[in-house]
Amino acid sequence: MADHSSTAPGTAHSADHGHDDGRRDFLLLSTLAVGAVGAGLAAWPFIDTMNPSKDVLALATTEVDLSPISEGQSITVIWRGKPVFVRRRTKAEITEAKKTLGEKDPEADDKRTKKPEWLVVIGICTHLGCIPLGQKTGDPKGDYNGWFCPCHGSAYDTSGRIRKGPAPTNLAVPPYEFTGDTTIRIG
Repeated sequence: MADHSSTAPGTAHSADHGHDDGRRDFLLLSTLAVGAVGAGLAAWPFIDTMNPSKDVLALATTEVDLSPISEGQSITVIWRGKPVFVRRRTKAEITEAKKTLGEKDPEADDKRTKKPEWLVVIGICTHLGCIPLGQKTGDPKGDYNGWFCPCHGSAYDTSGRIRKGPAPTNLAVPPYEFTGDTTIRIG
């Protein structure tokens, strides 16, 4: 004989159906999580190629030994593909630079240098991107004994400030710091 229980028909089935829903949700979430991790691992080599290469990272900073630079001498170093002028200024150049703020782009000399003796500026004319003359012995330095851009006649003083010509702003000062008495790190 058949056993007739007192439970209503379909009640046991409803309980099993709730258990199946939970299992299905768990499997769906687990599959999605594994798929997301797999997609991330597959995409990583492509994402990693967008990082800068080691030679580019090496150019991010430039160490400069200042000890061989004598008073009144300038050198040019390359930082991030740009020329950077490093000048060991004479006492007369420092005195002259402190007298004025510049005319077109007024800026005090002590805001442009960390030590008055040393001036560090990016050697690119702010008018059209030319490289001004004045780094080598015998180069024209313009009316203010700094740098002169022969393309359009911009003249910069011994603090790298624009004093004459069409350039709108001073020569830019790159981020730099002294790491010793005679060493700087640009960048």
